[in-house]
Amino acid sequence: MTTKTVFTTGEAAKICKVSQQTIIRCFDNGSLKGFRVPGSKFRRIPREQLYLFMKDNGIPTDALESGKKKLLIVDDDQDLVELMKDGFERDGRFDIRTANNGFDAGMGVKEFRPDLVVLDVMLPDINGKEVCQRVRSDPALDMVKILCISGMVEHSKVDALKAAGANDFMQKPFAIDDLVVRACDLLEMERNVPN
Repeated sequence: MTTKTVFTTGEAAKICKVSQQTIIRCFDNGSLKGFRVPGSKFRRIPREQLYLFMKDNGIPTDALESGKKKLLIVDDDQDLVELMKDGFERDGRFDIRTANNGFDAGMGVKEFRPDLVVLDVMLPDINGKEVCQRVRSDPALDMVKILCISGMVEHSKVDALKAAGANDFMQKPFAIDDLVVRACDLLEMERNVPN
């Protein structure tokens, strides 16, 4: 995405992590400048206009600047956090932050606005289901994907997590490469084939 100079409303919505309707509304009311494709109703937003719009509205511009997907890894097992972080760093397409408890996870989601949260279900201070519910209760975080990880296996608990807003679930232990592949699938990114 870094090289694009003009965006569709859908692309702009993904970058800003808002709904496409919000982008269209802002375009139509003039708060987001752009142009219509001649002879059609399609709206297009030049990169510099999108950047200004994001700045004016307090939307982090790093997604536009780096083109990387933002990832928040939440687990109280520091060794596992490092392993996961290394796996995503090897992929090279992620801007990564980490948290070790539910409170920091909640703050991280609000401030960092990640594209994906890899969330351990068993945190010391709050369970993953509650983190899912809190993220899903904030319409500003609609675009955030949540991939839960845990050693538990009961299907009813996995179903409850999905009902609370988790997009996917992986059982520990797992291969880090499998986690990266699953994350790429959730974010509709092409899989990086290891060299």
